[in-house]
Amino acid sequence: MLSYGLVVLFLGSCSLLPAKTFEARQSDTQAQKTTEPDSVITLPPIISSSGDPNFVVKVVQNVGPAVVQIDSSRTITSGIPDRFNDPSFRRFFGNAVPQPRQRVERGSGSGFIINSSGQILTNSHVVDGADRVTVTLKDGRTFDGKVLGEDAVTDVAVIQIDANNLPALAVGNSDALQPGEAVVAIGNPLGLNNTVTSGIISATGRSSSDIGASDKRVDYIQTDAAINPGNSGGPLLNVRGQVIAMNTAIIRGAQGLGFAIPINTVQRIAQELIANGKVDHPYLGVQMVTLTPDIKERIKNRAGDRLNLQADEGVLLVDIVPRSPASTAGLQVGDVIKSINNQPVTKIEQVQKLVESSKIGTKLPIEVERNGQIIQIAVQPAPLPVRGEG
Repeated sequence: MLSYGLVVLFLGSCSLLPAKTFEARQSDTQAQKTTEPDSVITLPPIISSSGDPNFVVKVVQNVGPAVVQIDSSRTITSGIPDRFNDPSFRRFFGNAVPQPRQRVERGSGSGFIINSSGQILTNSHVVDGADRVTVTLKDGRTFDGKVLGEDAVTDVAVIQIDANNLPALAVGNSDALQPGEAVVAIGNPLGLNNTVTSGIISATGRSSSDIGASDKRVDYIQTDAAINPGNSGGPLLNVRGQVIAMNTAIIRGAQGLGFAIPINTVQRIAQELIANGKVDHPYLGVQMVTLTPDIKERIKNRAGDRLNLQADEGVLLVDIVPRSPASTAGLQVGDVIKSINNQPVTKIEQVQKLVESSKIGTKLPIEVERNGQIIQIAVQPAPLPVRGEG
C-alpha cells in the first residue's frame, strides 16, 4: 500500500505541467473512460464458490470441536540373531548373549467424531499396531481410545472413547463433488493443533496408482488445501461444514497436492469395521498391467515366441498367484481381460473397481483373449489375504 500511495502522489505532481499539456492529457483520460468498459473484479475461487468471504470462519466455529488429535505408541522388540543361539557360540561366550531390545515408536494424527457416543474416524496408518491410543479433544480433555477395527486396504480406522454428548460432524455426499468447489481442512499437522487450511477440490477420481499407492483400493479426491504430516485422518469439509472426505496422503516433494478418501467410501468401510471389526475385500490373485502398444512391443521383445499376444488393448495378466481363485478358475499368464461381469475394461483401475464391487464366494464372469480366441471364465473371489498370512 505504501508503494501504491507513492505512485499516486507522484502522478499528482503532474499538475505543475503547462496548462495546455495538462488539459490535453485530461481530455485523453476522459476519452479513455468513455471507451473502456468497466473493470470487473474477479473473486478468488475459494470465495466465489462459497459466496461468503467469511465462510471458513463459520465452518471452523461450527465443526472445530468435533476434530480431535490422536496420539499412538507401540513397542518394538528387536530379536536376537540365530547365530547367538548356536550351542558352539554359547560354549565359547557363555551367557554373554545380547538380550532383546525394546524401543517405543510414537505417532500423531487427526480424527473426527461421527456420533455423540464417542466413535471417531481416522486413518488406519495412524493407529496401525499401536499398543496405546490417546484422543485429545479441542477443549483439552484426554481419553484412552480403543481401536474397534482398521482396514489397511482403504486406510480407514474406527476408534471408540468412553464419552457422551460429544459434538459430531455432519456428513456430505462425496459422489456429487466437482473440481473447483471450496473446501476446508482441519487437523494437527506437524503437531500444530487445530490448524485450519482452505482451498478447492483440484480433481476427483484419482486412482491409487495415480498417486503411487498401488496397495490401496481407493479413488482419491485431490485438493490444494495445505495437508502435511499430522493431518492424516482429519476431515475435509465443504462450505456447509459437512465432511466430504478424510485427509490421508501427500506426495513427497510436491506442493499444492493433497489427497483425501471420499466420505462415502469411509462410511461404508467404517460401518463394516464397527459391525465386524474387519473388512473383507474380494481377491482374485493376479498381477496385471494395462496393455498399450509400447508395453505390447516390450513384452514381445522379451518373451519372443513364448507368448502369442495378439490383443492391442485390455488388461494383460503377467502373473497368477498359485492356489488363488484366478489359478483355480484357469486364468493364465498372457491372458488379456476384455470384460468383467459384461462390462468392458481397458485399464487395471477398471478391473480393480469391478473386483472390489463383486461379492466374495459368488462367481464373477470374466472374458479374456487367449491366443487370439475369446474365452469365458468364471472366477469365485475369495477374501483378500491379511498381511502376515503368507
